[in-house]
This record gives sequence, C-alpha cells and structure tokens, in this order.
Amino acid sequence: MSEPTAGETTAGAEDLAARYSRSMLGVFGAPQRVLVRGEGALVWDAQGREYLDLLGGIAVNALGHAHPSLVAAMTKQVESLAHVSNFFATPTQIELAETLLRLAEAPEGSGVFFTNSGTESNEAAFKLARRTERPRILALENAFHGRTMGALALTHKEAYRAPFEPLPGGVEFVPPNDTDALARALAPGDVGALFLEPIQGEAGVVPLDAEYLRAARELTAQHGTLLILDEVQTGIARTGHWFAHQGVDGVVPDVMTLAKGLGGGFPIGAVIAYGPRARALLQPGQHGTTFGGNPLGAAVALSVLGTIAEDDLLGNARRTGQHLADRILDLAATDPRVLGIRGEGLLRGIALADPVAPQVVSAALEAGFIINAANPCTLRLAPPLIITSDQLDAFVDALPGLLDAASAPADTEPAPTEKRS
Repeated sequence: MSEPTAGETTAGAEDLAARYSRSMLGVFGAPQRVLVRGEGALVWDAQGREYLDLLGGIAVNALGHAHPSLVAAMTKQVESLAHVSNFFATPTQIELAETLLRLAEAPEGSGVFFTNSGTESNEAAFKLARRTERPRILALENAFHGRTMGALALTHKEAYRAPFEPLPGGVEFVPPNDTDALARALAPGDVGALFLEPIQGEAGVVPLDAEYLRAARELTAQHGTLLILDEVQTGIARTGHWFAHQGVDGVVPDVMTLAKGLGGGFPIGAVIAYGPRARALLQPGQHGTTFGGNPLGAAVALSVLGTIAEDDLLGNARRTGQHLADRILDLAATDPRVLGIRGEGLLRGIALADPVAPQVVSAALEAGFIINAANPCTLRLAPPLIITSDQLDAFVDALPGLLDAASAPADTEPAPTEKRS
C-alpha cells in the first residue's frame, strides 16, 4: 500500500478547501473532504487520511480507483487518438457499440447512441419519446432521471424542479408498483413512453416489483408505448446482472439509458434503441453530441466491460452483495435501530428506524468510511465491484458505533478504526 505523499497536511487541506470555495460555483455546497488519490476501494484525502469507499462515486467507479487495466487502456488509446469529431468513426467506438448490443441481448436492427453522462442519455431518450408524436410521457413518483431540463421534467422531486419551471411539458407521474394506476394512465393510447428505473436509487434504493416490471412491459407493448428503462445507476453489473432488468424474466425494454459504471470514472454514457422501430425514431441531424463515443472514452469503457467479464465481477457483485445483506439482516435482528436492507447486488439501501442517516454519514466519514444518505432514513452503498466481504464486514462491524455517534452530542468523536488495506 502506498504511503501518504509529502505535503498532505491539515494546512494544505484547508488551503485547498478555501480555493475550492473561491473558484467553484456553490451548487454542491462545501466539500466533505479533498481527495487526492485512490487505490482499489481505498482513497486518501489531502491530510493523508484513508477511507474505504463504499459509494464508488455514486455507482461510477466500477473497478475502484487506479485499476491497472483502466489505466493501461487509457494510456494506450491517448497515445494514438483521444478525440475525433462525429464526422468520423473509430474502431473503439464501433467495438463498444457492438459489445453493448451483445450484452444487452438486443435484437437485429438495434442501435447505440453515445453520450457523456446519465442525464444526457435520458435527454436523448426524451427526444425519442417526443418523436413518437404522442403528447404524453409517463414517469414514476419518486423518480430521478437527471438535472438537465428534459431529464428534470422526468424527475419527481419538487425541490429539484421548482426553481427551473416551466419545464418541458407533457410529463405525468404515476405511483410505483401500482399496476392499476399505470393501466389507467396508458388506456387512452396517447402515451409516447414510460420511463422507469428498475431500482429507484435517489428514492432510497427501492426496487420495483418484478410483477410490476412485467406488467409495465405487457401494458406498454399493448398500447404501442415505448418502455424506456433508466439503468444509469443499475447497469454495468451493479446488481449482479449486466443490466438490472435482465434479472426479471420477460422484461426487454424498447430503449435503455446507461452511464455511471460504463466508464469506470471516465465520463461516458449510452442509449440503446432495441429494434428497428426505436432506432428509426431519431433521424440524421435530429440529435448530436461533441464528445460522445470519442475513442478515449470508448477504449476505457471496453476495458471496464472486459475486466468485469474476465474477473467475474458479476459474480462478485452477487456474492458480496448477498453477504452484506445477510450481515445487515443479522444486525437488524439484534439492533432495533436497523430495520433491514433493500436493493440488489452492490446497490444497497440500509433502512434505519430513525431519520439519522445524514448524521451516520458524517460519523462514518470521521471513522474512515464513505457512504451516502439517500434519504433521512436510508444509507446508500454502491461500492466498487471489486469490493471484498472483509471490507464490507469492517463497515457492518462499525455500524452500531456509527449509530451511537449519530445520536451522541456534537463534540463526541467516533472511535478510531483500524486500517482496511
């Protein structure tokens, strides 16, 4: 394990934080720490303190930090071509599109459009929905699809929407897991698309019922409505499947949106249009992007996908995710402050009895763990797919103390933890 570099001091960290506040727009608030390097599932801040990264950049760092295959792929590609305009194609772009279509089990006539982020993928999908020439689009209550204007119109949380209204129109929200409500909304036959997240991450890592997903597929097919699955957070092996919907028999979308784990930290996203009908909705000149699918991003994404397959990280996500779930359920049986755990694979929400999740997150950071509060009663974990059971055990073993610290007076420090290297 590498040692802290020279100059990693409290004074240096304070200086970096001050420079951040002077130079950056304040949309994210004050940073919790200034991180300077990482290795595997560990990161270090500007003071040389070590943390176990159980959030993975919010499900982005699929291979952890500084993974050798990702570094090698990026280095090799940047030595030849980093970027060309979309007037040209590159071998890496073509190979990545073919690989995604194969992993998605997409039928003949399907196609891929590359973007730079999840919200851009959903913007492109929003355009596909508009091209059906049907006036209505459905999304779910508690949905999160992004912050740009079209994606924001699909996002349910009022606090995100209100400052930017009027948003693009025609979007209606229906309750999740309510098949009757969905059937009523689709009945007039004028809905262009239904947007779903297989697991609603920002809502608290809440999976949609398998029966509901199957009903949504059947109903949308019956009414000629596009089923658009937002797999930005759940895709790329996060749930133990290449894409979360592949764990539900009979569910094949018309469109799927991706990003986050696809680049393992490099910004790249994708839209997969399943079959000729969806592919034909956007014609030449109707959409575009400058950086989407550039050779550097495509090479990195191919490395991520190849490493996941070669190292059986799909299996690791299933095994370690189940190990975490079992440990949390054992804890819940003896500690009433923990109610249980939701999610699949390595996208998990730990349900708390009291609304103390933000305080637990702060206590965890002090103790050397990076996690997230999806809502006041839910801790979200989305660690790198390379995480080990021993590393997850270190967090679960510490969780009762973190809950103690969350309810303790503000001047009480959580107990120090051992290194997790």
